[in-house]
Formats: sequence, C-alpha cells, structure tokens
Amino acid sequence: MPLSINEFGLGDPLAQFKVYIANRPDFSNYSSLDSSVNPLSSGEIHAIGQACGNGWRKVFNVYAKLVFALNAESIVPLQETLSWQKFRDHVLLQHSSNTSLLFSPPAISKVKDKDRHVVHIVMGRTYAKSLNLSHSLKWLDHEFALDMENKILVCPYFDYRQLSNIKIIRLVELIKQIR
Repeated sequence: MPLSINEFGLGDPLAQFKVYIANRPDFSNYSSLDSSVNPLSSGEIHAIGQACGNGWRKVFNVYAKLVFALNAESIVPLQETLSWQKFRDHVLLQHSSNTSLLFSPPAISKVKDKDRHVVHIVMGRTYAKSLNLSHSLKWLDHEFALDMENKILVCPYFDYRQLSNIKIIRLVELIKQIR
C-alpha cells in the first residue's frame, strides 16, 4: 500500500484520507517542512489563503467539498459541521480530522491490515506520472486512474475548473469502489 516512511505535510498525522500534492504553500515554515505531518489550527487555512492566494483557497475549498460529499461513507468525521465551509474552517487538516495534505510522494509497499482503510488521492495527472506509479494504475480516462490493490486514486487538481462538482461526485464513487 502506498505509505511513505517519511510522510510530511499538513493535517492529522494518523489520517486515513490522504491527498498528495506536488507543491506547497509559501507560508510560515511549510516550505521547509520535510519530516512530519503537522496539524493546522483553527484559522490557519484562512491565513494560508490570504497569504498565498486564490489557488490555495481553491485547494482547501475543493478538499472540504470532497470530504463533505463523502459523509455518507463515514470516512472522515464531519464533527457536526453543517456545511463544507464550516468543515474547512474548523476541522479540515486539524488534529483528529482524519485528513492530510501531503507534500511527500506515496511509496508503494505491501498492504497491512491496519492500512486497509487508508485512501490515497494523488492530485493531478502530471504529478501522478512524475511519481512513476504507472505500473500499478489503471487509467479510466485522461483524468482519473485507480489502483485497487494499493488504494491509490488519481484525479484532477483540486481547482473548480479541473475538479468540478460533477467530477467530485465521480471521485466519491471511485473512493467507494476502492474502500
């Protein structure tokens, strides 16, 4: 299963819902982060969006929309938030959120029982191809790929135009398939 020994990024260090991204925000000490997964605190997503621009706001918004759409699967606890916006602002990438945004690439290793429920989403076809995951991925079309055995999904980049609401619904269906 893809599991990076040296995972690093933002979010819950014990997350079962892991999203991999090629870039990282130029904010605080995140640009030098290379050895751990650090939970964000309330208000930090807003601060990153303010400091780093609309692109990062879109990433966080789409991530929250995706998790909210998955609510029926109970993959990530919504912690009684009533909207994806509240989830984004008060739960996403925080301690015990079960979500992470990783700057480290996933590494393929054997599936362990404790890792059977972990979902790995690689953001963007170009990034996925640069990771040399091709041997295990089955491309469904030019945007989505999956590896059932290792629970890896590739989807469009978290941006409204690339991962629209309709494509979020498709991604939810693919996540259900691999779980």
